[in-house]
Amino acid sequence: MSTTDTAPLPAASQDFHRLSFTGNAAEYFGIWIVNILLTIITLGIYSAWAKVRRNRYFYGNTVLLGRAFEYHAKGKQIFIGRLIVLGYLVVYNIILAVLPVAGLVLGLVVLCFFPWLIMRGLRFSARVTSYRNVRFNFAGKMGGAFIAFMAGPVMAVLSLGILAPLASRWMYRYLGNNLRYGGRSFATDPKLGSIYQTWFFSALIIVLGLLVIAVAALANLSLIVALIDNPNALPPEFQASMVVLGIVAYLAVLLSFGVAALFYRAGMRNIAWSATRFDGKHELKSDLSRFRYVWIAVSNVIITVLTLGLMRPWAAVRMARYINDHTAIRFDGDVGEILATAEQEGSAVGAEFMEFEGFDFGF
Repeated sequence: MSTTDTAPLPAASQDFHRLSFTGNAAEYFGIWIVNILLTIITLGIYSAWAKVRRNRYFYGNTVLLGRAFEYHAKGKQIFIGRLIVLGYLVVYNIILAVLPVAGLVLGLVVLCFFPWLIMRGLRFSARVTSYRNVRFNFAGKMGGAFIAFMAGPVMAVLSLGILAPLASRWMYRYLGNNLRYGGRSFATDPKLGSIYQTWFFSALIIVLGLLVIAVAALANLSLIVALIDNPNALPPEFQASMVVLGIVAYLAVLLSFGVAALFYRAGMRNIAWSATRFDGKHELKSDLSRFRYVWIAVSNVIITVLTLGLMRPWAAVRMARYINDHTAIRFDGDVGEILATAEQEGSAVGAEFMEFEGFDFGF
């Protein structure tokens, strides 16, 4: 990354400056395969250090204005966090087996701490990330985490997805309004109407998928009823056909919901990022093509499965490159002066973060 670290900054401009990803699949494959092998050999212990190596590679190849992001977490921090979680799970299951009531109570107690764990995880992830030697930070509180990551999803499920856009808005506002870069803050306020527009398209995909399944089921209704009443009344070939039909219907449901979720994710990202401002005046932008994003995600899964996982590094690099190419920021004023000021303000804060990063609990 030495060539990008010394790249000159552009002069004052009203243009959007896009991120780029400079990594490649062959390079990442070496890191990925070593991570996999060492994780297997150490019975999963090395996975904490594997996460650090992976994130350092992807952060270190994410470039803005000629400078890469950096990831400062240590494997020990992640390992300790996972040990804490693993220790809790072991104790919880023992108590649940010996004293079921006490186990349920302990589960409810931990559920109450879940927002704190989420908040701490987000803060850790932000504080171990830097750009131009300036650390990020996350200032969110437990109450906001509860609304964004617990109340919102429950409300979305109970409303059969109708209130999912409101839950998404809560989540992105919590994330965006509490993110800091040095001494300066981000702010985001995605419009609910725009979110419902992208949600409607995703909901339509689900409805059409379920409609196709319903039509297929009605076309074979007599066979389904006969199979339920007396499974032995149908010839073996018809029974096999019904089993295949059931499997296809199940996969169709998964596919329709999965594709709809990908469309919604891409649309939601565009809305939330494009509604975000840094320091009140610098605009962020995301302009992912929802169709292209879905194609990349689905084809990545297919190719990864067909190659028994060996093409996973290629798929990860492919997605990272696409997302970075469609993420940008426009600075209001001279870029050099803005970033130089941020570096001066952020140096003292960065030193403080080194002592209070804590542990990654994996949430």
